[in-house]
Amino acid sequence: MQKLFYFILLASFIGFGQNTFKATYKDSLAIEAKDIFGIDPFGTLYYTTDDNTFYKKTKDTIVTYTNFQLSEITTANAFNPLKINLFYRDFNTVIVLDNRLAEIFKVDFNTIIPYKNITYVSTGFDNTLWIFNQDLQQLELYDFKTNKIRLKTVPVQSDILDLKSDYNYCYMLTENYLYIYNYFGSLIEKIKNEGFEHMAFSKAHVVLNKGNQLYILPKNTTQILPIEHPNLLINQFLVTNETLYIYNDGSLRRYQLKQE
Repeated sequence: MQKLFYFILLASFIGFGQNTFKATYKDSLAIEAKDIFGIDPFGTLYYTTDDNTFYKKTKDTIVTYTNFQLSEITTANAFNPLKINLFYRDFNTVIVLDNRLAEIFKVDFNTIIPYKNITYVSTGFDNTLWIFNQDLQQLELYDFKTNKIRLKTVPVQSDILDLKSDYNYCYMLTENYLYIYNYFGSLIEKIKNEGFEHMAFSKAHVVLNKGNQLYILPKNTTQILPIEHPNLLINQFLVTNETLYIYNDGSLRRYQLKQE
């Protein structure tokens, strides 16, 4: 019995130790950006400046896109670098760009019948976009090539705060819950929102913030854990695989995420 007690005690300490994450500082990059929307594993940066120019910056080249008619970019998603989508909320419009930032498709939801009032957009698989229909309070998977809604989710009862996705999953953060859907539109997890405001997502983890404190939802888990990191004013944060980026005051800091 005594051996069993010590085994359980040891297991509890091991489990506790594995439930912490630490962000270790690696380096930083000086960059003046209005919003940074993504950084891939090769270091390609996607961001905007105060004049609403969208940038794709690699180690060797810089390519830009500007649409003066649509003005301010609300969000940009470069998860699929061959079909980058820019969302202009004020004009209820999405522009799809190729890897050279050439315009390949324009979706003006004002002209679509029935009319759609869209407040959030993220990338789906193939030629689809995850869109949040504000009037119906529901998430929809929209095929911009065929102008068809492939699927709809059950309406939510609270305001949406953020939307992130890849080919397989869509994460929707609302004031009450974090909803996780698969690419069929099936709800696979519903986690209570304990004050989280925004999120970043990669194929490894979901990172959320509550003020200037960051938290992590590791892949294939339902437990949101705090991240030990320097006390910084966080304007923006991103995650790429096991790497966390924090942007503030013209400096993009890179941290290695490690479970301890």
